[in-house]
Amino acid sequence: MRDMTTDRIDVQRTIAADPATIFAVLSDPHGHVEIDASGMLMDATGEPVHAVGDSFVVHMDREALNDYPMGLYDVTVTITTFDQDREIAWTILGQIRPPLGHVYGYRLEPTDAGTLITSYYDWSNIDPVWREAGIFPVISENALRATLGVLARTVARRAKNA
Repeated sequence: MRDMTTDRIDVQRTIAADPATIFAVLSDPHGHVEIDASGMLMDATGEPVHAVGDSFVVHMDREALNDYPMGLYDVTVTITTFDQDREIAWTILGQIRPPLGHVYGYRLEPTDAGTLITSYYDWSNIDPVWREAGIFPVISENALRATLGVLARTVARRAKNA
């Protein structure tokens, strides 16, 4: 499935694992780094999140995208939606002001084959300064789709090594 408007990208994939197993990766700061297909997430500091308002720090390298000269920097990820084993979403605060205001998230739906996971990237509420700059979407549909592939591989590897 692909749904792309001017303000949002949604991609889906079925992963052969239960929602709780997948959600454990998505709620862990190090899981975010582990599944990132953009190449920007280098490391994370913080504990797994459990509620809206929880946060952690991600150490980034923008050179992976080669689109905006930021080099190495940190962002704070703040959880905006938390529904255990069903949905998680967050926004980021970094060095750029005004804050961008984009949201990343995942919805999980159990199926007979495992879990249908929807990755979404929404920039409908970005600051007008950034809308006028024309820099969105920062992450491509292909990167979101690739991250779902890495998530599937990560979940399978963890299950095999458990």
